[in-house]
Amino acid sequence: MTSAVEFRSVSRHFGPVKAVDGVDLTIAEGSFFAMLGPSGSGKTTCLRLISGFEKPTGGQIRIFGEDVSNTPPHLRNVNTVFQDYALFPHLNVRDNVAYGLTVKGVGRTARHAKAEEMLALVKLEGYGDRKPAQLSGGQRQRVALARALVNEPRVLLLDEPLGALDLKLREAMQDELKALQHKLGLTFVFVTHDQHEALSMADSLAVFNEGKIAQIGSPQEIYDRPATRFVADFVGSSNVLPPDLTRALGGPAQWASLRPEATRLAATGPVSGTVTALRYLGSGTRVVIRAGETEIAALVPAGQPVPEEGATTAIAFEPSALHLMGAS
Repeated sequence: MTSAVEFRSVSRHFGPVKAVDGVDLTIAEGSFFAMLGPSGSGKTTCLRLISGFEKPTGGQIRIFGEDVSNTPPHLRNVNTVFQDYALFPHLNVRDNVAYGLTVKGVGRTARHAKAEEMLALVKLEGYGDRKPAQLSGGQRQRVALARALVNEPRVLLLDEPLGALDLKLREAMQDELKALQHKLGLTFVFVTHDQHEALSMADSLAVFNEGKIAQIGSPQEIYDRPATRFVADFVGSSNVLPPDLTRALGGPAQWASLRPEATRLAATGPVSGTVTALRYLGSGTRVVIRAGETEIAALVPAGQPVPEEGATTAIAFEPSALHLMGAS
């Protein structure tokens, strides 16, 4: 499979701060790749390194096999959709979308025709004469997407583009972005701190922490088989079990991950504790049990009996649900 983007031991330092620290990364052509991590983990700096807005302190960046480590942004076949959309308020929607073609010297008729084609692609036919202020947040996000696509980039970079939208609209745009990526066959590189976005949209993803990649894999691999305690805790909601508790549950004395949805309540078992919190989620109830120094969450499906706070309960699970992992 052809590589769209490659990082070879890439670093980016800001004085003593190692924002990106020796990252190796390969993004396949035509994939929807997500960079996931908390604030300050290095994911956005990596996106800016791909776009050319940052230069690496060390290492090599390749786009479709070409070393672009020192290539300026306008000479890279990539475009970026920013979180704040960065639309020009004095231009109408059509001219905002066509702006990149204007810079390239494309004639008015041709660039407007291309802009209308992009607006149709993002389901905004007939909006060309409006100003950005006349649009909703979701519509402005689509205009920014159309403006990025009008230059026909081979790689589209998306810097938390859904962060400003409300929950329902954000979920709808997730589906639309994924469908658009499939339709166009472009390489999408999507930066987010939202685990649900990354898991639901990406073909593969990298989890960042402290300037390094903690794990790369498919969403299912990373969710079901986290490599470290950090990944287990950050991606989804997991019970991170210390070695002594894992051993008490019948496993070896190693750190382990046990997802709440795989955890059941039982009358008896090798590990029991006190119910300290209940959280109703609609589809079920999250029950938190304190066993010694560790809190273990279980998800009780709707319609099943839920214990009261202060009650004592044991936990149970299928042996295959206990995932052993490293401590780092």
